[in-house]
Amino acid sequence: MPVKVVMPALEMAQETGKLVSWLKKQGQPVAKGEPLLEIETDKAVMEIEAPGDGVLSAVKAQPGDEIAVGKTIAWLLAPGEAVPAEEAPSMSGRHMSARPEAAVAAAAPQAAAQTAAAALKISPKARRLAKEQGVDLGKVRGTGPGGEILGTDILAFAKSGGAAAQPAPAAAAAAAGGELESLTSTAKLMAERTTKSWTSVPHFFLVREVEAGALLAARERVLPTIEKLRGVRPTHTDLLVALVARVLARHPRMNASWAEGAIRLNKEINIGIAMAVEDAVVATVIRQADKTELAEIAVQRRDMAERARAGRLHAGDITGATFTISNLGMYNVDAFNAIISPPQAAILAVGRIAERVVPVEGKPGIRPMMTLTLSSDHRVIDGARAAQFLDELGEAIRRADKSLA
Repeated sequence: MPVKVVMPALEMAQETGKLVSWLKKQGQPVAKGEPLLEIETDKAVMEIEAPGDGVLSAVKAQPGDEIAVGKTIAWLLAPGEAVPAEEAPSMSGRHMSARPEAAVAAAAPQAAAQTAAAALKISPKARRLAKEQGVDLGKVRGTGPGGEILGTDILAFAKSGGAAAQPAPAAAAAAAGGELESLTSTAKLMAERTTKSWTSVPHFFLVREVEAGALLAARERVLPTIEKLRGVRPTHTDLLVALVARVLARHPRMNASWAEGAIRLNKEINIGIAMAVEDAVVATVIRQADKTELAEIAVQRRDMAERARAGRLHAGDITGATFTISNLGMYNVDAFNAIISPPQAAILAVGRIAERVVPVEGKPGIRPMMTLTLSSDHRVIDGARAAQFLDELGEAIRRADKSLA
């Protein structure tokens, strides 16, 4: 039976993917699960496995094409099979959501307005955001290639209360003594997503200082054994993943998601670890972290970090996180507020471990301390729930040498 190869959706709200390369040539046999192609999203370049067995045939997309999610880009055929007749012709290149003229004509009551809208170049995300924000597309000035209306244009228009987004002229930048730096598609999409999260998710923040002596001791205790047996040096982040996952198991609402106006209690605890890569930040995922041994967490984190730096993350590496940890302690950051990655309901920002003067049994003492900042979505989590989670997490870190025994 012929098997379709389509542009997959690997991330929330993904609408297009860029074909980087085919790993097989047309006419070559392919086995199910074998690497077939590489695609680029706003987070990384990822290998996509073949969805079935067959000979790669009828390839309809070439490297560099940006293709709408769900579009057929090739077929896998058994000997003697032919490509089935498709319901609609497949399109490669960037997908524009202008409606066919026949469809506009069929909608007679709104023909004039819809014909004008159809003539505009509008990204699928921009059209969706316009509907959500109640924005009249005819009043928005596009800043994309050829005047295309992008998601950022809709958000800027809505935030301004109706003033169309204006592209910043290169001449104005030059007059100010500066130059315009073009963003990569990855950076643009990341900017859109963080802007949407910050402007649409009701964030609130809780801060807790925690004594980290036991965390340091726990790492020193387990490091020699894990390094000898598994060939990896566990980091403070690895230990935090294990501790956070265990505490989340007792606070399921912190592991929940906001989905279509309702709260989804996720069945698995999948911890995302924020990592910096070129032009972006990715969150690689440790699945079922509450059931995963510390040594395995360290191995998975290391392997995904290597693939992230090489731009070769797999689809499963970055999808399905239910809670994220962002640790900037290695950059000597004391504390910061992190932006939630929807539909997750929370993210934990971790600062560096540094010696500070603190009260110890009523007297000044020096202890290794760290600052945790919890960002929460108020639609899913109230202040009391978040405070209880952060308090229990702080105690787990304070007793980490015993908690991770």
